[in-house]
Amino acid sequence: MLPIIVEAATNFCTHQIRLPYDLVTPSGKKRTLIAYIDIETTNGDTHRAYIGCDAMLIQTIAEIFLGEDESDEQTLIDMLLETTNMIVGSAKVLAGELYETTMTIATPFVLSNDESTLLQLDEIQCIGIEGGEMTIALQRL
Repeated sequence: MLPIIVEAATNFCTHQIRLPYDLVTPSGKKRTLIAYIDIETTNGDTHRAYIGCDAMLIQTIAEIFLGEDESDEQTLIDMLLETTNMIVGSAKVLAGELYETTMTIATPFVLSNDESTLLQLDEIQCIGIEGGEMTIALQRL
C-alpha cells in the first residue's frame, strides 16, 4: 500500500506542483504538520495514511495553489488537508488502474502535535522537494 501512495505523491510533485523531488531519509525533528486519512481495501484491511509536510514545503504548496507568499496557520492546515486528499485520492485511482485493487478513503484530519508524538507507524518514506520534506507513513488499524 505504501508504494502506491508514494507513487501518487511523486505524481503530485511532477504534475500538480511541478517541482523536482528525491526519495530521502527522514531528517528528524523539523516542525511538521501532519494529516491522516483512513483507507479500507476490498479485502477488509484498514490502514491510516499520514502525510506530513514541513513548514517550508506546505508554504511552497500554498504559494503554488493560492498565490500566497505568507499564509496563516489555518490556511496551511487547509492546504495540507487538500494535499492529503489529492495524494491519497490519486493513490485510490492508481490502485484500481495498476493493481486492480479497490479501496475506499475517508475524510482527512489534522493531528495535533501531542497526537503526532504517539504514532506507531508500520512503514515510512520521505520525499525531499525544493529544500522541504514530505513524509508519507502508513499504520495498520
